[in-house]
Amino acid sequence: MPPSSLWRDRDFRRLWFGQTASQLGEQTSLVALPLFAVLTLHAGAGQLGALRAVGQAPILLLSLLAGVWVDRWRTRTLMTATDAGRALALGAAAVAGLLGVLGLPALLAIAFAVGALSVFFDVAYQASLVRLVERDQLVRGNSALEGSRSAAQIAGPALGGALVSTFSGPIAVASGAVFFALSFLSIRRIGRRESIRQRSERRPPRLWPQIHEGLRFVAADTSLRTVCLASAAFQFSFSAVMTVYLLFLPRDLHLSGTAVGLALAATGPGALLGALLAARLPGRFGYGAVLVSAAALGDGVFLFVPALHGPSTATLAALLAINFVFGTFGQLVNVTVMAVRQTVTPDGMQGRAAATINFVGMGMTPLGSLLGGFLAEAWGTRASLLVAAVGMLLSPALMALSPLARLGRSIVAIGGSLSGYRGSA
Repeated sequence: MPPSSLWRDRDFRRLWFGQTASQLGEQTSLVALPLFAVLTLHAGAGQLGALRAVGQAPILLLSLLAGVWVDRWRTRTLMTATDAGRALALGAAAVAGLLGVLGLPALLAIAFAVGALSVFFDVAYQASLVRLVERDQLVRGNSALEGSRSAAQIAGPALGGALVSTFSGPIAVASGAVFFALSFLSIRRIGRRESIRQRSERRPPRLWPQIHEGLRFVAADTSLRTVCLASAAFQFSFSAVMTVYLLFLPRDLHLSGTAVGLALAATGPGALLGALLAARLPGRFGYGAVLVSAAALGDGVFLFVPALHGPSTATLAALLAINFVFGTFGQLVNVTVMAVRQTVTPDGMQGRAAATINFVGMGMTPLGSLLGGFLAEAWGTRASLLVAAVGMLLSPALMALSPLARLGRSIVAIGGSLSGYRGSA
Protein backbone atom coordinates (compact mmCIF):
# COMPACT_ATOMS: atom_id res chain seq x y z
CA MET A 1 0.00 0.00 0.00
CA PRO A 2 1.69 3.28 -1.07
CA PRO A 3 1.90 6.10 1.49
CA SER A 4 -0.49 8.29 -0.49
CA SER A 5 -3.30 5.76 0.05
CA LEU A 6 -3.17 5.92 3.83
CA TRP A 7 -6.23 8.16 4.15
CA ARG A 8 -8.16 5.96 1.72
CA ASP A 9 -7.83 3.10 4.21
CA ARG A 10 -11.24 2.88 5.94
CA ASP A 11 -9.88 1.04 8.97
CA PHE A 12 -7.10 3.56 9.48
CA ARG A 13 -9.67 6.38 9.40
CA ARG A 14 -11.72 4.58 12.05
CA LEU A 15 -8.65 4.16 14.24
CA TRP A 16 -7.76 7.81 13.72
CA PHE A 17 -11.24 9.06 14.61
CA GLY A 18 -11.50 6.79 17.64
CA GLN A 19 -8.08 7.79 18.93
CA THR A 20 -8.96 11.46 18.41
CA ALA A 21 -12.18 11.13 20.41
CA SER A 22 -10.36 9.16 23.11
CA GLN A 23 -7.69 11.85 23.40
CA LEU A 24 -10.39 14.53 23.65
CA GLY A 25 -11.95 12.61 26.53
CA GLU A 26 -8.59 12.20 28.23
CA GLN A 27 -7.50 15.82 27.77
CA THR A 28 -10.84 17.16 28.98
CA SER A 29 -10.79 15.01 32.11
CA LEU A 30 -7.14 15.84 32.84
CA VAL A 31 -8.20 19.46 33.31
CA ALA A 32 -11.72 18.93 34.67
CA LEU A 33 -10.79 16.59 37.53
CA PRO A 34 -7.97 18.75 39.01
CA LEU A 35 -9.99 21.97 38.60
CA PHE A 36 -12.98 20.32 40.25
CA ALA A 37 -10.70 19.35 43.16
CA VAL A 38 -9.14 22.82 43.47
CA LEU A 39 -12.16 25.06 42.82
CA THR A 40 -15.01 22.97 44.25
CA LEU A 41 -13.42 20.71 46.86
CA HIS A 42 -10.76 23.34 47.76
CA ALA A 43 -7.94 20.80 47.56
CA GLY A 44 -4.51 21.94 48.75
CA ALA A 45 -1.13 21.42 47.09
CA GLY A 46 -0.55 18.05 48.73
CA GLN A 47 -4.04 16.80 47.88
CA LEU A 48 -3.72 17.91 44.27
CA GLY A 49 -0.35 16.17 44.05
CA ALA A 50 -1.95 13.02 45.48
CA LEU A 51 -4.82 13.22 42.95
CA ARG A 52 -2.43 13.48 40.03
CA ALA A 53 -0.21 10.73 41.45
CA VAL A 54 -3.14 8.34 41.88
CA GLY A 55 -4.22 8.94 38.28
CA GLN A 56 -0.68 8.28 37.07
CA ALA A 57 0.13 5.32 39.35
CA PRO A 58 -1.38 2.75 36.93
CA ILE A 59 1.40 3.59 34.46
CA LEU A 60 3.91 2.19 36.95
CA LEU A 61 1.69 -0.65 38.13
CA LEU A 62 0.13 -1.88 34.88
CA SER A 63 2.27 -0.89 31.87
CA LEU A 64 4.19 -4.17 31.65
CA LEU A 65 1.01 -6.21 31.99
CA ALA A 66 -0.64 -4.05 29.33
CA GLY A 67 2.23 -4.79 26.95
CA VAL A 68 1.76 -8.55 27.27
CA TRP A 69 -2.00 -8.29 26.82
CA VAL A 70 -1.61 -6.14 23.73
CA ASP A 71 0.77 -8.66 22.16
CA ARG A 72 -1.65 -11.50 23.00
CA TRP A 73 -5.03 -10.00 22.14
CA ARG A 74 -6.60 -7.98 19.36
CA THR A 75 -6.03 -4.29 19.91
CA ARG A 76 -9.59 -3.49 18.84
CA THR A 77 -10.92 -5.60 21.72
CA LEU A 78 -8.72 -3.86 24.28
CA MET A 79 -9.39 -0.36 22.98
CA THR A 80 -13.17 -0.73 22.93
CA ALA A 81 -13.19 -2.30 26.41
CA THR A 82 -11.12 0.54 27.87
CA ASP A 83 -13.25 3.18 26.12
CA ALA A 84 -16.41 1.66 27.61
CA GLY A 85 -14.87 1.47 31.07
CA ARG A 86 -13.69 5.09 31.04
CA ALA A 87 -17.05 6.31 29.79
CA LEU A 88 -18.81 4.51 32.63
CA ALA A 89 -16.34 5.75 35.27
CA LEU A 90 -16.60 9.40 34.23
CA GLY A 91 -20.35 9.13 33.80
CA ALA A 92 -20.65 7.86 37.37
CA ALA A 93 -18.41 10.69 38.58
CA ALA A 94 -20.55 13.28 36.77
CA VAL A 95 -23.77 11.95 38.32
CA ALA A 96 -22.20 11.90 41.80
CA GLY A 97 -20.93 15.43 41.31
CA LEU A 98 -24.34 16.72 40.22
CA LEU A 99 -25.88 15.12 43.30
CA GLY A 100 -23.25 16.75 45.52
CA VAL A 101 -21.84 13.47 46.84
CA LEU A 102 -18.51 13.38 44.95
CA GLY A 103 -15.80 13.88 47.56
CA LEU A 104 -12.03 13.66 47.27
CA PRO A 105 -11.82 9.89 48.07
CA ALA A 106 -14.29 9.08 45.28
CA LEU A 107 -12.44 11.46 42.96
CA LEU A 108 -9.21 9.60 43.70
CA ALA A 109 -10.89 6.28 42.84
CA ILE A 110 -12.23 7.66 39.55
CA ALA A 111 -8.82 9.09 38.65
CA PHE A 112 -7.19 5.71 39.29
CA ALA A 113 -9.76 3.82 37.22
CA VAL A 114 -9.50 6.19 34.26
CA GLY A 115 -5.71 6.15 34.49
CA ALA A 116 -5.60 2.35 34.58
CA LEU A 117 -7.79 1.97 31.50
CA SER A 118 -5.85 4.68 29.67
CA VAL A 119 -2.63 2.69 30.13
CA PHE A 120 -4.10 -0.21 28.16
CA PHE A 121 -5.61 2.04 25.48
CA ASP A 122 -2.39 3.98 24.88
CA VAL A 123 -0.28 0.84 24.44
CA ALA A 124 -2.95 -0.77 22.27
CA TYR A 125 -3.39 2.09 19.80
CA GLN A 126 0.36 2.28 19.16
CA ALA A 127 0.51 -1.45 18.41
CA SER A 128 -2.71 -1.22 16.38
CA LEU A 129 -1.10 1.18 13.93
CA VAL A 130 1.72 -1.28 13.23
CA ARG A 131 -0.85 -3.99 12.50
CA LEU A 132 -2.84 -1.73 10.16
CA VAL A 133 -0.21 -0.06 7.95
CA GLU A 134 3.06 -0.88 6.20
CA ARG A 135 6.41 -0.03 7.80
CA ASP A 136 7.09 2.77 5.32
CA GLN A 137 3.79 4.37 6.40
CA LEU A 138 4.59 4.48 10.12
CA VAL A 139 5.91 8.05 10.14
CA ARG A 140 2.85 9.30 8.23
CA GLY A 141 0.51 7.24 10.37
CA ASN A 142 2.11 8.41 13.60
CA SER A 143 2.06 11.98 12.34
CA ALA A 144 -1.69 11.69 11.69
CA LEU A 145 -2.43 10.10 15.07
CA GLU A 146 -0.23 12.52 16.96
CA GLY A 147 -1.74 15.36 14.97
CA SER A 148 -5.17 14.32 16.21
CA ARG A 149 -3.78 14.16 19.73
CA SER A 150 -2.56 17.70 19.18
CA ALA A 151 -6.03 18.79 18.11
CA ALA A 152 -7.37 17.19 21.29
CA GLN A 153 -4.82 19.14 23.29
CA ILE A 154 -6.25 22.30 21.77
CA ALA A 155 -9.91 21.54 22.35
CA GLY A 156 -9.77 19.33 25.46
CA PRO A 157 -8.22 21.69 28.04
CA ALA A 158 -10.10 24.70 26.67
CA LEU A 159 -13.38 22.80 26.76
CA GLY A 160 -12.71 21.39 30.23
CA GLY A 161 -11.76 24.76 31.68
CA ALA A 162 -14.68 26.55 30.02
CA LEU A 163 -17.21 23.96 31.20
CA VAL A 164 -15.91 24.11 34.78
CA SER A 165 -16.13 27.93 34.78
CA THR A 166 -19.40 28.29 32.87
CA PHE A 167 -21.34 25.32 34.20
CA SER A 168 -19.71 23.03 36.73
CA GLY A 169 -17.07 20.36 37.24
CA PRO A 170 -19.55 17.48 36.80
CA ILE A 171 -20.63 18.80 33.38
CA ALA A 172 -16.98 18.97 32.30
CA VAL A 173 -16.42 15.42 33.53
CA ALA A 174 -19.54 14.22 31.66
CA SER A 175 -18.15 15.61 28.40
CA GLY A 176 -15.16 13.29 28.80
CA ALA A 177 -17.53 10.32 29.08
CA VAL A 178 -19.22 11.34 25.81
CA PHE A 179 -15.90 11.43 23.96
CA PHE A 180 -14.93 7.97 25.20
CA ALA A 181 -18.29 6.65 24.01
CA LEU A 182 -17.65 8.09 20.53
CA SER A 183 -14.23 6.45 20.48
CA PHE A 184 -15.85 3.11 21.36
CA LEU A 185 -18.34 3.40 18.49
CA SER A 186 -15.63 4.19 15.92
CA ILE A 187 -12.99 1.63 16.92
CA ARG A 188 -15.45 -1.24 17.18
CA ARG A 189 -16.13 -0.80 13.43
CA ILE A 190 -12.53 -1.61 12.43
CA GLY A 191 -12.93 -4.66 10.23
CA ARG A 192 -9.40 -5.81 9.48
CA ARG A 193 -8.45 -8.98 11.30
CA GLU A 194 -5.20 -8.82 13.23
CA SER A 195 -2.53 -11.49 13.10
CA ILE A 196 -1.91 -12.57 16.69
CA ARG A 197 -0.64 -15.65 18.48
CA GLN A 198 -2.86 -18.67 18.72
CA ARG A 199 -5.05 -18.85 21.81
CA SER A 200 -3.16 -21.95 23.04
CA GLU A 201 -0.10 -19.73 23.53
CA ARG A 202 -2.00 -17.19 25.62
CA ARG A 203 -1.83 -18.84 29.02
CA PRO A 204 -1.23 -17.13 32.37
CA PRO A 205 1.94 -19.12 33.27
CA ARG A 206 3.75 -17.41 30.37
CA LEU A 207 3.00 -13.94 31.67
CA TRP A 208 6.26 -13.20 33.46
CA PRO A 209 8.54 -14.75 30.79
CA GLN A 210 6.93 -12.49 28.19
CA ILE A 211 7.25 -9.43 30.42
CA HIS A 212 10.90 -10.34 30.97
CA GLU A 213 11.42 -10.74 27.23
CA GLY A 214 10.10 -7.22 26.65
CA LEU A 215 12.37 -5.80 29.35
CA ARG A 216 15.35 -7.69 27.91
CA PHE A 217 14.59 -6.48 24.38
CA VAL A 218 14.63 -2.81 25.39
CA ALA A 219 17.59 -3.18 27.76
CA ALA A 220 19.71 -4.84 25.05
CA ASP A 221 19.50 -1.83 22.73
CA THR A 222 21.53 1.23 23.70
CA SER A 223 19.22 3.66 21.91
CA LEU A 224 16.04 2.24 23.45
CA ARG A 225 17.68 2.29 26.88
CA THR A 226 18.43 5.95 26.35
CA VAL A 227 14.82 6.60 25.34
CA CYS A 228 13.75 5.04 28.66
CA LEU A 229 16.17 7.10 30.74
CA ALA A 230 15.46 10.36 28.90
CA SER A 231 11.72 9.74 29.17
CA ALA A 232 12.01 9.01 32.89
CA ALA A 233 13.97 12.22 33.51
CA PHE A 234 11.47 14.26 31.51
CA GLN A 235 8.30 12.72 32.92
CA PHE A 236 9.50 12.96 36.53
CA SER A 237 10.35 16.66 36.22
CA PHE A 238 7.39 17.53 33.99
CA SER A 239 4.93 15.93 36.41
CA ALA A 240 6.37 18.05 39.20
CA VAL A 241 6.08 21.12 36.96
CA MET A 242 2.45 20.44 36.07
CA THR A 243 1.37 19.83 39.67
CA VAL A 244 2.76 23.20 40.71
CA TYR A 245 1.60 24.80 37.43
CA LEU A 246 -2.05 23.92 38.11
CA LEU A 247 -1.75 25.72 41.45
CA PHE A 248 0.35 28.61 40.14
CA LEU A 249 -2.07 29.67 37.39
CA PRO A 250 -5.31 30.07 39.41
CA ARG A 251 -3.80 31.04 42.79
CA ASP A 252 -0.65 33.05 42.05
CA LEU A 253 -1.56 34.50 38.66
CA HIS A 254 -5.30 34.63 39.58
CA LEU A 255 -6.43 33.21 36.24
CA SER A 256 -9.99 31.93 35.79
CA GLY A 257 -10.77 28.35 34.86
CA THR A 258 -11.38 29.46 31.28
CA ALA A 259 -8.00 31.23 31.14
CA VAL A 260 -6.27 28.19 32.62
CA GLY A 261 -7.87 25.94 30.00
CA LEU A 262 -6.92 28.38 27.24
CA ALA A 263 -3.31 28.54 28.41
CA LEU A 264 -3.05 24.75 28.53
CA ALA A 265 -4.80 24.44 25.18
CA ALA A 266 -2.03 26.46 23.51
CA THR A 267 0.04 23.29 23.66
CA GLY A 268 -2.32 21.83 21.07
CA PRO A 269 -1.62 24.13 18.08
CA GLY A 270 2.08 23.76 18.79
CA ALA A 271 1.76 19.99 18.95
CA LEU A 272 -0.18 20.00 15.68
CA LEU A 273 2.68 21.91 14.07
CA GLY A 274 5.17 19.55 15.66
CA ALA A 275 3.37 16.52 14.24
CA LEU A 276 3.51 18.06 10.77
CA LEU A 277 7.19 18.92 11.13
CA ALA A 278 7.91 15.36 12.28
CA ALA A 279 6.91 14.07 8.86
CA ARG A 280 9.59 16.25 7.21
CA LEU A 281 12.43 17.42 9.44
CA PRO A 282 14.00 14.06 10.48
CA GLY A 283 14.37 13.04 6.84
CA ARG A 284 16.03 16.34 6.05
CA PHE A 285 18.28 17.01 9.06
CA GLY A 286 18.59 13.56 10.62
CA TYR A 287 16.65 11.88 13.39
CA GLY A 288 19.37 12.45 16.00
CA ALA A 289 19.78 16.18 15.38
CA VAL A 290 16.02 16.71 15.47
CA LEU A 291 15.59 14.72 18.70
CA VAL A 292 18.26 16.55 20.69
CA SER A 293 17.56 20.09 19.48
CA ALA A 294 13.77 19.77 19.75
CA ALA A 295 13.99 18.35 23.29
CA ALA A 296 16.31 21.14 24.43
CA LEU A 297 14.09 23.90 23.01
CA GLY A 298 10.79 22.41 24.16
CA ASP A 299 11.91 21.65 27.70
CA GLY A 300 13.93 24.83 28.19
CA VAL A 301 11.01 27.17 27.49
CA PHE A 302 9.43 26.34 30.87
CA LEU A 303 12.26 28.21 32.59
CA PHE A 304 10.36 31.42 31.75
CA VAL A 305 7.17 30.48 33.65
CA PRO A 306 8.31 31.44 37.20
CA ALA A 307 9.06 34.99 36.04
CA LEU A 308 5.39 35.72 35.22
CA HIS A 309 3.22 37.88 37.48
CA GLY A 310 -0.46 38.86 37.61
CA PRO A 311 -3.52 38.09 35.45
CA SER A 312 -2.62 40.65 32.77
CA THR A 313 -3.05 40.23 29.03
CA ALA A 314 0.74 40.12 28.66
CA THR A 315 0.93 37.26 31.17
CA LEU A 316 -1.68 35.24 29.33
CA ALA A 317 0.05 35.94 26.01
CA ALA A 318 3.36 34.75 27.47
CA LEU A 319 1.73 31.55 28.73
CA LEU A 320 0.21 30.93 25.31
CA ALA A 321 3.61 31.38 23.66
CA ILE A 322 5.40 29.15 26.18
CA ASN A 323 2.89 26.34 25.80
CA PHE A 324 2.90 26.68 22.01
CA VAL A 325 6.69 26.30 21.84
CA PHE A 326 6.59 23.41 24.30
CA GLY A 327 3.86 21.67 22.29
CA THR A 328 5.69 22.11 18.98
CA PHE A 329 9.03 20.67 19.99
CA GLY A 330 7.63 18.17 22.47
CA GLN A 331 5.44 16.63 19.78
CA LEU A 332 8.33 16.63 17.32
CA VAL A 333 10.29 14.53 19.83
CA ASN A 334 7.33 12.22 20.53
CA VAL A 335 6.63 11.34 16.90
CA THR A 336 10.30 10.92 16.02
CA VAL A 337 11.02 8.64 18.98
CA MET A 338 7.91 6.57 18.26
CA ALA A 339 8.90 6.06 14.62
CA VAL A 340 12.39 4.92 15.64
CA ARG A 341 11.04 2.54 18.27
CA GLN A 342 8.42 1.03 15.96
CA THR A 343 10.95 0.58 13.16
CA VAL A 344 13.45 -1.44 15.20
CA THR A 345 10.81 -3.55 17.00
CA PRO A 346 9.35 -6.75 15.51
CA ASP A 347 5.56 -7.01 15.29
CA GLY A 348 5.26 -9.59 18.06
CA MET A 349 7.15 -7.33 20.46
CA GLN A 350 5.44 -3.99 19.72
CA GLY A 351 3.14 -3.99 22.75
CA ARG A 352 5.83 -5.06 25.20
CA ALA A 353 8.41 -2.62 23.85
CA ALA A 354 5.96 0.29 24.10
CA ALA A 355 4.84 -0.83 27.55
CA THR A 356 8.41 -1.20 28.83
CA ILE A 357 9.27 2.32 27.73
CA ASN A 358 6.02 3.61 29.26
CA PHE A 359 6.78 1.72 32.47
CA VAL A 360 10.26 3.18 32.86
CA GLY A 361 9.43 6.65 31.58
CA MET A 362 5.82 7.38 32.47
CA GLY A 363 6.17 5.28 35.64
CA MET A 364 8.05 8.20 37.16
CA THR A 365 5.06 10.54 36.88
CA PRO A 366 3.40 9.65 40.22
CA LEU A 367 6.65 10.35 42.07
CA GLY A 368 7.07 13.63 40.20
CA SER A 369 3.54 14.72 41.04
CA LEU A 370 4.06 13.96 44.73
CA LEU A 371 7.36 15.83 44.68
CA GLY A 372 5.71 18.83 43.01
CA GLY A 373 3.05 19.00 45.71
CA PHE A 374 5.69 18.65 48.45
CA LEU A 375 7.93 21.35 46.98
CA ALA A 376 5.02 23.76 46.50
CA GLU A 377 4.07 23.44 50.16
CA ALA A 378 7.67 23.72 51.37
CA TRP A 379 9.19 26.30 49.02
CA GLY A 380 6.27 28.03 47.31
CA THR A 381 5.21 27.76 43.69
CA ARG A 382 7.81 29.99 41.99
CA ALA A 383 10.90 28.32 43.43
CA SER A 384 9.35 24.89 42.85
CA LEU A 385 8.58 25.66 39.22
CA LEU A 386 12.15 26.80 38.58
CA VAL A 387 13.74 23.72 40.16
CA ALA A 388 11.43 21.33 38.31
CA ALA A 389 11.93 23.14 34.99
CA VAL A 390 15.71 22.85 35.33
CA GLY A 391 15.27 19.12 35.92
CA MET A 392 13.51 18.77 32.55
CA LEU A 393 16.76 19.67 30.77
CA LEU A 394 18.33 16.39 31.89
CA SER A 395 16.34 14.62 29.16
CA PRO A 396 17.96 16.33 26.12
CA ALA A 397 21.34 16.06 27.85
CA LEU A 398 20.99 12.26 28.07
CA MET A 399 20.00 12.03 24.40
CA ALA A 400 22.90 14.25 23.33
CA LEU A 401 25.38 11.87 25.00
CA SER A 402 23.87 8.71 23.45
CA PRO A 403 23.78 7.00 20.02
CA LEU A 404 20.38 8.64 19.46
CA ALA A 405 22.17 11.90 18.70
CA ARG A 406 23.99 10.25 15.77
CA LEU A 407 20.96 8.80 13.98
CA GLY A 408 20.81 9.68 10.29
CA ARG A 409 18.06 10.68 7.88
CA SER A 410 16.79 7.27 6.69
CA ILE A 411 14.25 5.39 8.83
CA VAL A 412 15.05 2.18 6.92
CA ALA A 413 18.78 2.57 7.64
CA ILE A 414 17.96 3.20 11.29
CA GLY A 415 16.04 -0.06 11.38
CA GLY A 416 19.12 -1.88 10.14
CA SER A 417 21.63 -0.15 12.39
CA LEU A 418 19.67 -0.47 15.64
CA SER A 419 18.44 -4.04 15.26
CA GLY A 420 20.92 -5.82 17.50
CA TYR A 421 18.43 -7.85 19.55
CA ARG A 422 15.19 -9.05 18.03
CA GLY A 423 13.93 -11.37 20.74
CA SER A 424 12.10 -14.61 20.08
CA ALA A 425 8.69 -13.13 19.31
